[in-house]
Amino acid sequence: MDATLLKKICEFQKRGQAVALVTIIETKGSTPRKAGSQMLVQPDGAVQGTIGGGCAEAEAKQQALLALQTGKSHVYTIEMLNAVAADEGMVCGGTMSLFVQVI
Repeated sequence: MDATLLKKICEFQKRGQAVALVTIIETKGSTPRKAGSQMLVQPDGAVQGTIGGGCAEAEAKQQALLALQTGKSHVYTIEMLNAVAADEGMVCGGTMSLFVQVI
């Protein structure tokens, strides 16, 4: 894990506040980042780190905020299929499975 993300997690833990850690756990096809990439989402929506940017990262951020609201971690898959990717201006075309973890 990136030292900056770990430091941020520790800061929130000391304050007794939850954050969501999004980790790419599997990729198939062309994706902006690979397994192991992480981003941290704070309750106010601020983000540290990246899982690739663009629409996929925005979708992952929404999943992280949902997890913070419910208090439940979950696995989520983002499909960047060729037709969808082209419509959204993305150049990828693969899928990313994410572990959205409430810490």
